[in-house]
Amino acid sequence: MKPYGYFPGCSLRGTGAGYEYSLLALFRVLDLPVEEIQDWNCCGATSYMSIDEESAFVLSARNLALAQKAGCKDLLAPCSACYLVLRKTQDYVARYPKIGSHVQESLRAAGLPPLNGVRVRHPLEVLYSDVGLERIRSRVVRPWRGGRVACYYGCQLVRPYDEVDRAHNPTRMDELLAAIGAPTVDYPLKTLCCGGALTGTMHPIGVRMNYILLKEAVRKGAQAVVTVCPLCQYNLDAHQAEIRRKTGTTIDMPVFFFTQLLGWALGADPESLGLKRAISGRKSIAQWFAKESAEADAYV
Repeated sequence: MKPYGYFPGCSLRGTGAGYEYSLLALFRVLDLPVEEIQDWNCCGATSYMSIDEESAFVLSARNLALAQKAGCKDLLAPCSACYLVLRKTQDYVARYPKIGSHVQESLRAAGLPPLNGVRVRHPLEVLYSDVGLERIRSRVVRPWRGGRVACYYGCQLVRPYDEVDRAHNPTRMDELLAAIGAPTVDYPLKTLCCGGALTGTMHPIGVRMNYILLKEAVRKGAQAVVTVCPLCQYNLDAHQAEIRRKTGTTIDMPVFFFTQLLGWALGADPESLGLKRAISGRKSIAQWFAKESAEADAYV
C-alpha cells in the first residue's frame, strides 16, 4: 500500500502534539502507512490570507508542490486550518487565472513542479471512507469505559468545502465513535466557531465563545468533548479554569482528539496517545483510560 503523504503543520508539533501522537499511533494499529513530506513549511493558517493573500497562496502551494514532487497521491492534513488553506489554494489556483499564474510562476522559480493531482485529505474522511465503520468496529479490543461525548467539528473543516463531511450537520465523527461503543449526544453547536485566535487577540470574546460551547455540551449531558481541530481542542481545554472563575460554573471536562478515543479502543499503547497532555478533566481521564488504579495517578 502506498503511504499517505503527511503534512503535520505547526500546531501538531506544538500545542496539538497529542493529536499527532494519537493519529500516528492509530494509523500504525490500522496498518496505514504515512510518510511526512520533507522540508514542509507553515501553511500560513487562515490569518495570513487576510494579510497578504498572494504570498499566502504561494506559501501554501509550496507544500502541495513538495508533496507532488515526492509522488504523493493523497496528502493528510490533520489540522482544520491547514486542511482549509491547502484546499483553498488548490481551488483558487484552478479557478482564478491571476492567482494561478502567480503561484505557478513562483513554484517554477523555486524549482518545484506546478500544482496538479495531489488530493488533500483529512484523517476523519480517510478513516470513514478508506477504512470504514465495519473495519473500525471489528478491530475494537478495549470497551469504552467513559461517559457520553459531544462531537465538535468546528467551523473550518466542513465549510466552505464539504468533502470531509456535510457542512451543516456533520455526523462522521459521531458514527466512528459509535463504532467503538462511545455514546455521543445530540450537539447542535457542533459547527459553531470556538473563537479561534480571538483568545489571543480579543480574549474576553474568545473565552466567552468557548464557554457557550462547553455549557451547551454539559446541558446536553456530555461528560467530554471530542474534536478534530488542534486550535479548537486547545481553546476548549486550556480556558476552563478561567471560565470557572468568571462564571462560577463547575465545568471540568476532558477535551479529546477523536484519534485518541479511536486509538485507545483499537489497542494502541496508552502512552502513545498524548493523554497526559490534557489540562482539564484529568480525573475523568484517569478513571476512563488507566488499566489499574495505581496507573491512574500518572494521569492526574
